[in-house]
Amino acid sequence: MIYGIIYGILVAFIVYFATLAIMKQSRKYREYAYKDNLTGIANRRLFDQAIVVEWNRNLRKQLSLSVIMADIDNFKAYNDTYGHTQGDECLKAIARVFDKYLQRAGDLTARYGGEEFIAVLPDTLASEASFLAEKIREAVETLAIKHETSDTGKILTISLGTCTMVPNAGINPADLILKADDALFQAKNNGRNRVVSIDKA
Repeated sequence: MIYGIIYGILVAFIVYFATLAIMKQSRKYREYAYKDNLTGIANRRLFDQAIVVEWNRNLRKQLSLSVIMADIDNFKAYNDTYGHTQGDECLKAIARVFDKYLQRAGDLTARYGGEEFIAVLPDTLASEASFLAEKIREAVETLAIKHETSDTGKILTISLGTCTMVPNAGINPADLILKADDALFQAKNNGRNRVVSIDKA
Protein backbone atom coordinates (compact mmCIF):
# COMPACT_ATOMS: atom_id res chain seq x y z
CA MET A 1 0.00 0.00 0.00
CA ILE A 2 2.70 2.47 1.06
CA TYR A 3 4.76 1.64 -2.02
CA GLY A 4 1.78 2.37 -4.25
CA ILE A 5 1.35 5.81 -2.67
CA ILE A 6 5.05 6.61 -3.04
CA TYR A 7 4.98 5.43 -6.64
CA GLY A 8 1.95 7.63 -7.35
CA ILE A 9 3.68 10.66 -5.82
CA LEU A 10 6.83 10.03 -7.87
CA VAL A 11 4.81 9.74 -11.07
CA ALA A 12 2.98 12.98 -10.24
CA PHE A 13 6.30 14.78 -9.69
CA ILE A 14 7.73 13.43 -12.94
CA VAL A 15 4.64 14.52 -14.89
CA TYR A 16 4.69 17.96 -13.22
CA PHE A 17 8.33 18.69 -14.01
CA ALA A 18 8.03 17.25 -17.51
CA THR A 19 5.07 19.58 -18.13
CA LEU A 20 7.08 22.57 -16.88
CA ALA A 21 9.95 21.65 -19.20
CA ILE A 22 7.60 21.35 -22.18
CA MET A 23 5.98 24.71 -21.39
CA LYS A 24 9.40 26.36 -21.07
CA GLN A 25 10.51 24.88 -24.39
CA SER A 26 7.26 25.99 -26.02
CA ARG A 27 7.80 29.59 -24.83
CA LYS A 28 11.33 29.45 -26.22
CA TYR A 29 10.05 28.31 -29.63
CA ARG A 30 7.47 31.13 -29.64
CA GLU A 31 10.21 33.65 -28.87
CA TYR A 32 12.31 32.33 -31.75
CA ALA A 33 9.31 32.56 -34.07
CA TYR A 34 8.96 36.30 -33.43
CA LYS A 35 12.62 37.32 -33.10
CA ASP A 36 15.13 38.17 -35.80
CA ASN A 37 17.92 35.64 -35.32
CA LEU A 38 20.72 38.04 -36.24
CA THR A 39 19.85 41.28 -34.44
CA GLY A 40 17.71 39.96 -31.59
CA ILE A 41 14.93 42.49 -32.24
CA ALA A 42 11.44 41.66 -33.48
CA ASN A 43 10.99 40.15 -36.93
CA ARG A 44 8.45 41.09 -39.58
CA ARG A 45 5.93 38.52 -38.37
CA LEU A 46 5.72 40.15 -34.95
CA PHE A 47 5.63 43.65 -36.44
CA ASP A 48 2.73 42.73 -38.73
CA GLN A 49 0.75 41.59 -35.69
CA ALA A 50 1.77 44.50 -33.47
CA ILE A 51 0.80 47.23 -35.91
CA VAL A 52 -2.71 45.79 -36.28
CA VAL A 53 -3.11 45.77 -32.49
CA GLU A 54 -1.85 49.35 -32.18
CA TRP A 55 -3.91 50.50 -35.16
CA ASN A 56 -7.11 49.21 -33.55
CA ARG A 57 -6.19 50.69 -30.16
CA ASN A 58 -5.39 54.11 -31.65
CA LEU A 59 -8.56 53.89 -33.76
CA ARG A 60 -10.69 53.48 -30.63
CA LYS A 61 -8.94 56.35 -28.85
CA GLN A 62 -8.44 58.49 -31.98
CA LEU A 63 -4.73 58.94 -31.32
CA SER A 64 -1.90 59.48 -33.79
CA LEU A 65 0.01 56.39 -34.86
CA SER A 66 3.46 56.75 -36.45
CA VAL A 67 5.75 54.46 -38.40
CA ILE A 68 9.46 54.92 -39.05
CA MET A 69 11.10 53.02 -41.90
CA ALA A 70 14.86 52.96 -42.37
CA ASP A 71 17.26 51.58 -44.92
CA ILE A 72 21.06 51.38 -44.76
CA ASP A 73 22.59 53.51 -47.50
CA ASN A 74 24.72 51.65 -50.07
CA PHE A 75 24.61 48.47 -48.02
CA LYS A 76 25.27 46.15 -50.96
CA ALA A 77 28.45 48.08 -51.67
CA TYR A 78 29.37 47.76 -47.99
CA ASN A 79 28.94 43.98 -48.06
CA ASP A 80 30.88 43.73 -51.32
CA THR A 81 33.75 45.76 -49.83
CA TYR A 82 33.95 44.52 -46.24
CA GLY A 83 32.20 41.15 -46.36
CA HIS A 84 28.95 39.80 -44.99
CA THR A 85 30.33 39.21 -41.50
CA GLN A 86 31.01 42.93 -41.11
CA GLY A 87 27.65 43.62 -42.72
CA ASP A 88 25.99 41.53 -40.02
CA GLU A 89 27.79 43.55 -37.35
CA CYS A 90 26.41 46.75 -38.90
CA LEU A 91 22.87 45.39 -38.74
CA LYS A 92 23.33 44.54 -35.07
CA ALA A 93 24.73 48.00 -34.31
CA ILE A 94 21.82 49.77 -36.00
CA ALA A 95 19.31 47.55 -34.18
CA ARG A 96 20.91 48.65 -30.90
CA VAL A 97 20.51 52.30 -31.89
CA PHE A 98 16.78 51.81 -32.53
CA ASP A 99 16.44 50.02 -29.19
CA LYS A 100 18.15 52.91 -27.42
CA TYR A 101 15.79 55.59 -28.74
CA LEU A 102 12.50 53.69 -28.91
CA GLN A 103 11.91 52.42 -25.38
CA ARG A 104 8.34 53.41 -24.50
CA ALA A 105 5.72 50.78 -23.81
CA GLY A 106 4.13 49.97 -27.17
CA ASP A 107 7.12 51.05 -29.28
CA LEU A 108 8.31 48.16 -31.42
CA THR A 109 11.30 47.98 -33.75
CA ALA A 110 11.65 45.13 -36.22
CA ARG A 111 13.99 44.04 -38.93
CA TYR A 112 11.72 44.29 -41.94
CA GLY A 113 13.95 42.48 -44.39
CA GLY A 114 17.57 42.65 -45.52
CA GLU A 115 18.91 46.05 -44.47
CA GLU A 116 15.48 47.55 -43.74
CA PHE A 117 14.18 48.38 -40.28
CA ILE A 118 10.70 49.49 -39.27
CA ALA A 119 9.19 50.80 -36.04
CA VAL A 120 5.65 51.45 -34.87
CA LEU A 121 5.12 54.28 -32.37
CA PRO A 122 1.67 54.46 -30.73
CA ASP A 123 0.23 57.80 -29.63
CA THR A 124 3.04 59.68 -31.39
CA LEU A 125 2.67 62.95 -33.28
CA ALA A 126 4.34 63.54 -36.65
CA SER A 127 6.79 66.03 -35.12
CA GLU A 128 7.78 63.51 -32.44
CA ALA A 129 8.30 60.71 -34.97
CA SER A 130 10.41 62.98 -37.16
CA PHE A 131 12.46 64.08 -34.14
CA LEU A 132 13.14 60.48 -33.09
CA ALA A 133 14.03 59.47 -36.66
CA GLU A 134 16.56 62.31 -36.83
CA LYS A 135 18.05 61.25 -33.49
CA ILE A 136 18.45 57.71 -34.83
CA ARG A 137 20.03 58.99 -38.05
CA GLU A 138 22.51 61.11 -36.09
CA ALA A 139 23.32 58.24 -33.74
CA VAL A 140 24.12 55.90 -36.63
CA GLU A 141 26.32 58.58 -38.17
CA THR A 142 28.08 59.01 -34.82
CA LEU A 143 29.01 55.32 -34.84
CA ALA A 144 31.46 56.31 -37.61
CA ILE A 145 31.45 52.86 -39.21
CA LYS A 146 33.92 53.03 -42.06
CA HIS A 147 32.36 52.83 -45.55
CA GLU A 148 34.84 53.94 -48.19
CA THR A 149 32.54 53.06 -51.12
CA SER A 150 29.53 55.05 -49.89
CA ASP A 151 28.32 58.01 -51.95
CA THR A 152 27.20 59.85 -48.79
CA GLY A 153 30.68 60.13 -47.28
CA LYS A 154 33.21 57.71 -45.88
CA ILE A 155 31.04 56.31 -43.09
CA LEU A 156 27.90 54.18 -42.93
CA THR A 157 24.63 56.15 -42.96
CA ILE A 158 20.92 55.43 -43.06
CA SER A 159 17.91 57.04 -44.70
CA LEU A 160 14.57 57.21 -42.88
CA GLY A 161 10.96 57.89 -43.77
CA THR A 162 8.18 58.57 -41.29
CA CYS A 163 4.43 58.77 -41.59
CA THR A 164 1.76 59.62 -39.03
CA MET A 165 -1.96 58.94 -39.26
CA VAL A 166 -4.98 59.04 -36.99
CA PRO A 167 -6.62 55.70 -37.86
CA ASN A 168 -10.14 55.73 -39.26
CA ALA A 169 -12.47 53.26 -40.92
CA GLY A 170 -11.48 54.35 -44.44
CA ILE A 171 -7.81 53.39 -44.14
CA ASN A 172 -5.79 50.51 -42.72
CA PRO A 173 -2.29 49.77 -41.37
CA ALA A 174 -1.01 48.93 -44.86
CA ASP A 175 -1.72 52.54 -45.92
CA LEU A 176 0.43 53.84 -43.07
CA ILE A 177 3.31 51.51 -43.95
CA LEU A 178 3.04 52.41 -47.65
CA LYS A 179 3.26 56.14 -46.91
CA ALA A 180 6.27 55.62 -44.62
CA ASP A 181 7.87 53.63 -47.43
CA ASP A 182 7.12 56.50 -49.84
CA ALA A 183 8.85 58.89 -47.43
CA LEU A 184 11.86 56.56 -47.24
CA PHE A 185 12.00 56.43 -51.04
CA GLN A 186 12.05 60.24 -51.14
CA ALA A 187 14.84 60.33 -48.55
CA LYS A 188 16.97 58.01 -50.66
CA ASN A 189 16.15 59.86 -53.89
CA ASN A 190 17.02 63.22 -52.33
CA GLY A 191 20.59 62.20 -51.53
CA ARG A 192 20.31 59.65 -48.69
CA ASN A 193 21.42 60.13 -45.06
CA ARG A 194 18.31 62.15 -44.25
CA VAL A 195 14.78 61.96 -42.84
CA VAL A 196 11.64 62.65 -44.87
CA SER A 197 8.28 62.81 -43.09
CA ILE A 198 4.73 62.54 -44.40
CA ASP A 199 2.01 63.73 -42.04
CA LYS A 200 -1.42 62.29 -42.81
CA ALA A 201 -2.88 62.89 -39.34
